[in-house]
Amino acid sequence: MTGMNDQVREAVAKALKERGISQKDFAQSIDLEPPNLSRLLNGHSGRIPENWQRILDALELDLVAMPRKK
Repeated sequence: MTGMNDQVREAVAKALKERGISQKDFAQSIDLEPPNLSRLLNGHSGRIPENWQRILDALELDLVAMPRKK
């Protein structure tokens, strides 16, 4: 059940790296405490609620993060 969460976290970390933005600076820019962002990106919080995960699993759907088309 953690696969799609891992994908999303990896996509966010990659986007920050590609933009040359530190986690601390990004957290502050979105009014989030840096330790909270760190916990989210390390998988220690921010899990998708269990019921949503069950729905997605039953329908064989994944939640993914993709760059927006410009």
